[in-house]
Amino acid sequence: MFAQSSWYLANLENLEVIKLISQVIKDFASGEIKQASSLFDCDTELEEYLIKSYYKTASLIAASTKGAAIFSGVDSNITGQMYEYGRNLGLSFQVVDDILDFTQSAEQLGKPAGSDLVKGNLTAPVIFALEKEPKLREIIESEFCETGSLDEAIRLVKSCGGIERAQQLAKEKADLAIQNLRCLPQSAFRLALEDMVMYNLERID
Repeated sequence: MFAQSSWYLANLENLEVIKLISQVIKDFASGEIKQASSLFDCDTELEEYLIKSYYKTASLIAASTKGAAIFSGVDSNITGQMYEYGRNLGLSFQVVDDILDFTQSAEQLGKPAGSDLVKGNLTAPVIFALEKEPKLREIIESEFCETGSLDEAIRLVKSCGGIERAQQLAKEKADLAIQNLRCLPQSAFRLALEDMVMYNLERID
């Protein structure tokens, strides 16, 4: 995929966009390193989670929306707003994805529920729940060595309001994305971009 993307990048013949998308590849690697270095770390703060989520998800969407704006020939203020739109949409998308890891079945997810948690990847619902439940920290730091400990951790995340607070975070980022689109005139195209934001939130309704 990287080889193919590099080929297509070279054919864009727009140095600004080439640099923009090339940065995404660097961000992917940074995100993986950041995640690997913080596994099972119950002191992970929300801001660190958002930075990692930016590297792994939002960076690509932000670069894509800004790149499209650059090719459209709009001024730098609009390209900047489109970058922020993609960034906020990407962060909202990642938070929603992390919520679904706790609220959907294995059949719906296509993988076991709590799969990020069991690997030590602490996402928004867990970070919020850790603020209220010391027992959750004990379970995570034990790396789920006891039978049934993962199920108990998932139950604690749900009962301590971790899901609800993560939903609020996803909505906050979605609201910011909608605000970023005010730089565009009202049109079917702007509406489609707004619909994309709302469609993402509908996944957790």
